[in-house]
Amino acid sequence: MRIAREEIFGPVASITRVRDFDEALQVSNDTEFGLAAGICTTSLRHASHFKRHAQAGIVKVNQATSGLDYHLPFGGRKTSSYGPREQGQYAVDFYTVIKTAYTSA
Repeated sequence: MRIAREEIFGPVASITRVRDFDEALQVSNDTEFGLAAGICTTSLRHASHFKRHAQAGIVKVNQATSGLDYHLPFGGRKTSSYGPREQGQYAVDFYTVIKTAYTSA
């Protein structure tokens, strides 16, 4: 359904029944967007696998997908987000121009 495949910025929840974890990850990644993804689980194995393989710029385990720490880089993948990730060390790299200068007395 369209509501489950597009970015909706509002109080909306879409629930899709899947057979197992692998299908859930496949459904999660089967979209052109990738701003945030989350999983609620008690399985450390599933949590770790999801963090590595979820195709999103922000991945959360047992937390809401809204909200973030502004001192860390953030942004989406695929057609989500806009421009470079401008926080954290990425901001320093993005706004820095390296120059080497020599002076003799």
